[in-house]
Amino acid sequence: MHYPEPLSKLIDSFMKLPGIGPKTAARLAFHVLAMKEDTVLEFAKALVDVKRQIRYCTVCGHITDRDPCYICKDERRDRTTICVVQDPKDVIAMERMKEYNGLYHVLHGAISPMEGIGPEDIKIAELLARLQDETIQEVILATDPNIEGEATAMYISRLLKPTGIKVTRIAHGLPVGGDLEYADEVTLSKALEGRREL
Repeated sequence: MHYPEPLSKLIDSFMKLPGIGPKTAARLAFHVLAMKEDTVLEFAKALVDVKRQIRYCTVCGHITDRDPCYICKDERRDRTTICVVQDPKDVIAMERMKEYNGLYHVLHGAISPMEGIGPEDIKIAELLARLQDETIQEVILATDPNIEGEATAMYISRLLKPTGIKVTRIAHGLPVGGDLEYADEVTLSKALEGRREL
């Protein structure tokens, strides 16, 4: 199908987003075409603003529009604990839980030799620099429960062992409401490892 050039460019732009194929991109483009002009301008401004105004916190690496970010700035947070995560969206997930009140460190990735990502390609050096602060007593490793996340957690754990700082790993296992019969062996193994007394 041949579309007018502006519409074709919009479809191509939507296709650059993850998970958006040609049909969905065309549907979104036609939806934009049907929107009021001021709504489209507001949408376009939001896209430009997020690119121009959002940056990474120089302390923890989380996304922010102010430096340092609101979490690092908050004096009420527990400054003896740092939770290490892979991506900014992991910080948002942890904060949504409202159970953790410490600080964060965002690695911006995980060690993945298959993809050519080594320890020097993620923010491990910055984490070690932050740990020079004598107040840090515990580092919680909350990397993803996959091969890359596990490798990253093990690497950081080995680096921190000599420092005397307590290093913990978040538990992995069965989701609430899940059925044992549908769980794979690795998930069941992690659930058994992470068991606790009631």
